[in-house]
Amino acid sequence: MTEPDRPNKKSPRAIAAALVVGSVGMLGLSFASVPLYRAFCAATGFGGTPQIAKANATKQGERRLTVRFDANVARDLPWRFEPEVAKISLRTGETTTVYYKVVNNSDKETSGQAAYNVSPDQAGAFFVKVACFCFDEQRLAPHETAEWPVVFYLDPALEKDEAMRRVEEITLSYSFYPTRTPSKAKTSEAAGQKPKS
Repeated sequence: MTEPDRPNKKSPRAIAAALVVGSVGMLGLSFASVPLYRAFCAATGFGGTPQIAKANATKQGERRLTVRFDANVARDLPWRFEPEVAKISLRTGETTTVYYKVVNNSDKETSGQAAYNVSPDQAGAFFVKVACFCFDEQRLAPHETAEWPVVFYLDPALEKDEAMRRVEEITLSYSFYPTRTPSKAKTSEAAGQKPKS
């Protein structure tokens, strides 16, 4: 008679080591998930995240679309923030600059960072920013007024995308939130203020 197979017993040390490694791995993934998600959105336009480019479009398309501009400020940031125009019409591949006006309504220096997206969500893959105040933290002196540019174009590739076929209007939306480190913030001049005439 053969002896029945005994279950393979693992030592308590091996089990403890596996649990520690698993816990550390899960903790690492939790910290990496936010930057990985941001990188995924930036690369694919997922969730209406616009693309970023270092240069203007190389060719123009045929379609014209309307781009609307939305501006919001968190309740605890004492700024007035609005686009100079409510909407524009432009051809795909046409690089455009639009200015946003911002005023610090408080008696102290404040700083903020803009979150941004476009809607409908599928337009994010084709909305390309070349320059934007939203890339950096911004700082305003007491009662300072500034005009900040955003330079962008719509990628002509959207003309071949089935999901964009019926889209006639895209909304670019910004929401400013206060930051807690005003000493590291960029000044409004560094953000590319509109020249005063």
